[in-house]
Amino acid sequence: MTRRRTSRPASRQRQTPPRRSGRLRIIGGEFRRRLLPVLDSPGLRPTPDRVRETLFNWLAAATPGARVLDLFAGTGALGLEALSRGAREALFVERDPRVAAALSDNLATLGVASRARVASADALAFLDQPPTPFSLVLLDPPFRQGLAAPCCAALERGWLTEDALIYLEAEADEAPSVPASWQLHREVRAGDSHGRLYRRHAIPTAADPG
Repeated sequence: MTRRRTSRPASRQRQTPPRRSGRLRIIGGEFRRRLLPVLDSPGLRPTPDRVRETLFNWLAAATPGARVLDLFAGTGALGLEALSRGAREALFVERDPRVAAALSDNLATLGVASRARVASADALAFLDQPPTPFSLVLLDPPFRQGLAAPCCAALERGWLTEDALIYLEAEADEAPSVPASWQLHREVRAGDSHGRLYRRHAIPTAADPG
């Protein structure tokens, strides 16, 4: 997952092809302390180590065996951390094909390509296809683009298990709009972002007993 800041001018982007610079460090689990290359792309950076460590301390019991969906994956920092800590499988969704290719390379480097894949697609368009439920969703949309609320609503259309956990990073000065079935479980603030971990509790319909 990444934070995408203000993009450079288009002309600058065309003149400067993406290159691998910088490193992503896996914090815990099987691949602890492994360093992976990060593509030099405007606004692309891993979620800070402190935030990842806090999040996966919260998720210590839930990550092993989890089916993970990492939306707006970017470097894939959160999804990779989940795989390192025992997630059964992970699906990364990243719109930029160059960033998606770099993430696929890192999955191959770690030897986890058999239990993870990268979809080079727009997140909302991806969520519009027939769903498969996930037990852990990592959601880090670009700021100031109004993407958090529609993505959260779309996840409720069959993408979540009954007791799924959803981690959402959003602007620190905005309260995200989430489905009524999501209950806030934990939260952490870092700089201009606010991370919230929700637990889903399906709301019974009128036809449901009890």
